[in-house]
Amino acid sequence: MSDNICFETDGAVAIITIDRFDEARNAISIPVGIELYEALRRFERDEALSVAVLTGDGGVFCAGFDLKYYARIRSGEARGVAASEVPDGCHSMGPTRIVLDKPVIAAIEGYAVAGGLELACWCDMRVAARDAAFGVYCRRWGMPLADGGTVRLTRIVGQGHALDMILTGRGVSGDEAKQMGLVQRLTEPGKALEEAVALAQHIAAFPQGALRCDRRSTLEQWCLPELDAVTNEVRLAMSVYETDPIAHEQGVQGFVEGDGRHGRLADGTEMSEL
Repeated sequence: MSDNICFETDGAVAIITIDRFDEARNAISIPVGIELYEALRRFERDEALSVAVLTGDGGVFCAGFDLKYYARIRSGEARGVAASEVPDGCHSMGPTRIVLDKPVIAAIEGYAVAGGLELACWCDMRVAARDAAFGVYCRRWGMPLADGGTVRLTRIVGQGHALDMILTGRGVSGDEAKQMGLVQRLTEPGKALEEAVALAQHIAAFPQGALRCDRRSTLEQWCLPELDAVTNEVRLAMSVYETDPIAHEQGVQGFVEGDGRHGRLADGTEMSEL
């Protein structure tokens, strides 16, 4: 797709790779953030794609915002990006101010720190190698989190774990991240992308209407009182029945006829243990 972002597909799965390892350990500048944002919008628009995997090249997920780029802008050595050139909803790390209609899984090797941690927290799930490193490393240079880190990290792991990371700036290994709930799948080093793609294929095999409806209800319930959240869940569920009644009837009939039983998908495919 560009020199900085690689866009590939594997069936219904998009694999989006930040490719700046040699230059900046996959740190994100404003232009690269725009490219990443556009890649994810491309994934969202493509009806043949159901799940995306976001990863980084060279054994590093993302080292955060590119402070060397920021320093060059401030010194006048490099040109900044005009506000008119930035797509609506795009922020310094790219997509962290938007909510996609489809799930994104982070495949994490090496460092996911500062803005890279925020980018990982923006994803729906995180698959990480045991020796991956997470942390609010920007604490060391007096840079605040500005891409949802204080919000999403806290919602994922709870306030105690989040403040431990935010206040101390310490590094957290993949093993500890799994224990606190930041990581959902743990792999041996070098296997995170393979595991994430397998997980994405597993999710993509389900009927997508109901899956996306339940995902959206889960995301939207945070700002709603409990009964309002339940009402919203019902509203979203009814929209699935109304927009694709044939698929709904086929699903019910399939259940009656024995499809989807005993760990199999409705088409007979064996579900993995992911």
